[in-house]
This record gives sequence, structure tokens and C-alpha cells, in this order.
Amino acid sequence: MPRQAEAKLRKLLELNGKLKEQLEISRIPVSEASRSLIEYCQTNQDMMIPSVWGNRNPDPFAEPTAGCGCVLM
Repeated sequence: MPRQAEAKLRKLLELNGKLKEQLEISRIPVSEASRSLIEYCQTNQDMMIPSVWGNRNPDPFAEPTAGCGCVLM
């Protein structure tokens, strides 16, 4: 029985140590993080979403919209 108690104590002490480490991690409020993310998205172009930036160059990955190029027999 004492070995089980020692194992439980060791496990609790290990968990306590991990929780103390997590307390030391610096954090920022969600509002600040979201503001930073919005600012980044507004100032950096993402070529994967050209419609947002007004890029009218044809997207080579887009499916054709003017007909499928199929021939009916």
C-alpha cells in the first residue's frame, strides 16, 4: 500500500510541476491576438484568395465557368 501512495504522490508532484510551468508562459488577451491577426490579414496579400485583393488575373486552379469544354455526340 505505501508504494501506491508514493506513486500517487510522485504523480501529483509531477502534475503540479507541469502546471507551474504553464503558469509561467506569457499570454496575451484574445482581443489583442484577434486585432493583431486582423491587422496582419489586411496588410499582407494572400494569393490563394485573389477575390479579396481584387486580382483579376485568371486563377489557374479555378474550375472553368464558361462551359466545361465537353463535346456532345
